[in-house]
Amino acid sequence: MQSSIYGYLTYFHEIVNKGSIAAAARKLEIAPPAVSNALKLLERHLGLPLFTRTTRKMELTEAGQRLFDSTKDMIRGLDLMMESVRDLAEKPAGAVRITTSTISYLLLIRPHFAEFCERYPDIRLEISVNDGIVDIVKEGFDVGIRFGDRLEQNVVAKKLLDPIRLGLYASESYLSKYGKPESLQDLSRHKLLGYRFVTANRTYPLTLNQNGREISVNMPYSILTNNLIVELDAIRQGIALGRLFEPVVNALHDSEKFIPVLEENWTHYPALYLFYMQHSQKAGRVRVLIDFLLEKSRPNK
Repeated sequence: MQSSIYGYLTYFHEIVNKGSIAAAARKLEIAPPAVSNALKLLERHLGLPLFTRTTRKMELTEAGQRLFDSTKDMIRGLDLMMESVRDLAEKPAGAVRITTSTISYLLLIRPHFAEFCERYPDIRLEISVNDGIVDIVKEGFDVGIRFGDRLEQNVVAKKLLDPIRLGLYASESYLSKYGKPESLQDLSRHKLLGYRFVTANRTYPLTLNQNGREISVNMPYSILTNNLIVELDAIRQGIALGRLFEPVVNALHDSEKFIPVLEENWTHYPALYLFYMQHSQKAGRVRVLIDFLLEKSRPNK
């Protein structure tokens, strides 16, 4: 029985992840009765039911939830170790899932992902752009990119980009109509494009540098959004002042249309980091993406 536990646990995890025995069997490419029988043997071995079953769905019992939570890292680690051994005889292949913010996509992925796909044609790259906070383990991602290096236990962080300036910009039409602010006090006569955090559902305060100290500046919002494209469009159309990352503006085809405002008062945003679970890099398909992104970035250590 002991030699079969790993296989039974693998089936158990697929049932949890897919929501049913039939769906797990399709993923494993075996007959549903084989999955059902493995589950029964595992429950018999433990002496406890792992699911409550109805005609509509299967739900974990307390014992099932505890088993799933306590073994998910082990199962994933074993899968990755097996894959790393197979990689010795094969080219990197398979799917790699990466979660990234809009900013990090524009600065770190968009300039290079065509080269990555050409270099590793057998890897299928899945790119999820999400400006909220994403749990890479819970959501099933291999790697992620986000600001700051304060990460969960067993997560590795590698710096990809040094802190970048967050600037204040306006269009020529806006400045012609409302004038260009020459001091922080002048901002009280202007409107701002507000940004709302996706996860926290709160607005991001305007923070500027005054004599080496960061201060919050209150300005009325003309538009509130959580999307960079909306910000860019609104600034282009002269609706209000807007905050943008300096390298994002520099990369735009019409960057000359975005006029810096109060540049001496701009602040810096934290560095961008690549992060992944410690055992994830054992898989060749993941390791080559990690190495590629580190190769393309040259931050100051």
